Amino acid sequence: MANTDRIDYGKIEKRARTRTGIARTVTYVLLVFWALIVLFPFYWMLLTSVKSYGAYNSEYIPKFFTLNPTLLNYADAFTAVSLGRYLWNTLIFTLVTTGVMLAVITLAAFAFARLEFRGKNMAFVFFLSLMMIPNELVIITNFVTITNMNLRNTFPGLILPSVTSVFYIYLLKENFEQIPDSLYLAAKVDGTSDLKYLLKVMVPISKPTLVTVTILKVIECWNSYVWPRLITDDPDYYLVSNGIQEIRENGFGRENIPAMMAAVVVISVPLIVLFLIFRNKIMAGVSRGGTKG
Repeated sequence: MANTDRIDYGKIEKRARTRTGIARTVTYVLLVFWALIVLFPFYWMLLTSVKSYGAYNSEYIPKFFTLNPTLLNYADAFTAVSLGRYLWNTLIFTLVTTGVMLAVITLAAFAFARLEFRGKNMAFVFFLSLMMIPNELVIITNFVTITNMNLRNTFPGLILPSVTSVFYIYLLKENFEQIPDSLYLAAKVDGTSDLKYLLKVMVPISKPTLVTVTILKVIECWNSYVWPRLITDDPDYYLVSNGIQEIRENGFGRENIPAMMAAVVVISVPLIVLFLIFRNKIMAGVSRGGTKG
């Protein structure tokens, strides 16, 4: 009976290992399949960027490889338009907008999370209700406001509509509220000001969420398209979105797609590198901001 029991347990264990192996194999197959779907646009972007203008336009049926790659499109991307200047403008726009926004949302989140004042809950509900307004309506309002202030074709005109975010205030507020009240009360007993407590205690503790918000805002600013196209018509204030559109229209009677793809590769590399470096912090910040307690 003992041998029979051992054989039975061995079969059960073997079946369990088999089922686990099959489940793991299916999971990896699905993950690889999904990865191919997600990464294919990047492959197509790189492939198109190394095809010559003539070769690309002569393909009646798109080819998934090329035997004669060229880097001429990358040179064209910088010579056809002032892509270098547009990159510089985009960098200024991104850094200033992100910096000002971090200051605004940090102070706002601290006020909603720790300070007590009349109408705080109603004010926060009003802030959250702003998320229900379609972006198209906000863009129209911002355009009229910036135009009336004579800020078109200026960096302040580009930056001001993007210096706050209701969603980021909410995310940071939820994170601040996870910090025990006892720390705040102890700091007040020691005579610490609210601003000093915010900078010395709450900001360091909430660093993962702040890093996440910073990276997401950088990506948002770097990829900004509609607002820069709407508010600027002076090349001195063009961002990379304007430059890509110019390259796209710079073909010899046709759209110069290979040069445009080369520009997109150049523009995408900093964001990809940024995400790869801070991907763990992004995940940690998002999960922490969404957890209460």
